[in-house]
Amino acid sequence: MSFQSNFLFPYSAYRGEVKPKNLVFNANLQEFSQRVSYISSLESNGKLTPAESYREIKALWKQLKRSRKSLGI
Repeated sequence: MSFQSNFLFPYSAYRGEVKPKNLVFNANLQEFSQRVSYISSLESNGKLTPAESYREIKALWKQLKRSRKSLGI
């Protein structure tokens, strides 16, 4: 990965029990975290309203919960 890609999309190594479903959920969780960070920044800078930010984060949370349930974690 390039420096710019590492800067924009940081990824931490997984340190738990290595199973495919755990690795997939970890990747989904990191993506959730990154997207919430972007939404928070956009809201802080006035690009999104608090209501829009809330809706976006709520939708991401539901998506993460569905992911967890479908993986059986």
